[in-house]
Amino acid sequence: MAKMTLLEMTQDILSDMDSDEINSINDSVESLQVAQIIKSTYYNIIDGRDYDFLYEFFQVDSNASSSTPTHMKLPETIIDLKWIKYNCKETVASKNKYLKIIYKTPEDFMEIIDKRDSTKSNVTVVTDATGITLNIINDKAPEYFTSFDDEYIVFDSYDSGIDTVLQKSKTQCHGKRSVTFTLSDTFTPDLPVQMFTYLLAEAKSVAFVTLKQMANAKVEQMSVSQKRRMSQDAWRIKKGIHYPNYGRVSRVKKGPNY
Repeated sequence: MAKMTLLEMTQDILSDMDSDEINSINDSVESLQVAQIIKSTYYNIIDGRDYDFLYEFFQVDSNASSSTPTHMKLPETIIDLKWIKYNCKETVASKNKYLKIIYKTPEDFMEIIDKRDSTKSNVTVVTDATGITLNIINDKAPEYFTSFDDEYIVFDSYDSGIDTVLQKSKTQCHGKRSVTFTLSDTFTPDLPVQMFTYLLAEAKSVAFVTLKQMANAKVEQMSVSQKRRMSQDAWRIKKGIHYPNYGRVSRVKKGPNY
């Protein structure tokens, strides 16, 4: 099945329900109800599994302030940070040297930086927005990072001989992005093409029960079949390789090996 717009899926479901034909999802109360069912079904599918297609590479935003040189901001669209690398090149002219930065819990991060001598010339005392002070090393690339609020990322050091603040262009990150669903005729849900049959079958099953107060055996069978197929599907890149899922996490991953 090819990708479908919201209008096309709504028309398909209404046709199977022997309802009136429409040219827009706004043409009737029932068509709007079906569109809402498709939307709810879409989010249920997305929330039900950690799909690979939702993960992408991105860069974190630089805080661009000399007062907080190692603060960076996670993009609003990223809901689960897997890992961060930073270009820890030793001089401006030297080759790129991307290294994975180790995550520390706020407690462990503070334990590390609080042991530093704030009177030394290679330590810059930074005041966070919370008012706490951070002993940031200013003559080497970052090694650790944490987050105090699940929005801003704080690194333990930077090399002021190369940059006055950590740079967005020197970050490499991987994480899970958020999705949106728009109730418009031309909207196409953010899904791989092989999942549209699954979305349509699930939404059709819900629509029959919700709007017709009856189950459709054929639709139910298709829904179950598609759900089983999605659980075993060989995705285009991974070809069916599966990894253990240890549960949902916050936007900043709690562990050094991600």
